[in-house]
Amino acid sequence: MPIITNLDVMLAKRKMSSKDLADRIGITVANLSILKSGKAKAIRFSTLEAICRELDCKPADILDYMPCEDDSPN
Repeated sequence: MPIITNLDVMLAKRKMSSKDLADRIGITVANLSILKSGKAKAIRFSTLEAICRELDCKPADILDYMPCEDDSPN
């Protein structure tokens, strides 16, 4: 998938555990783990907003786009 999550990097920069973040934003550690691993197919804007608020960052700090080699322009 060409969308890369850098959530673990931001957690390390903020010296915050996944459990602490999950508790603060009201989701389970398991769901946060799915987001961190890049296995999530979607994220609610309200969840993204809560993550950015708690980590004091912007969505671009935790989400990145990396095109696949087999993706060809239209």
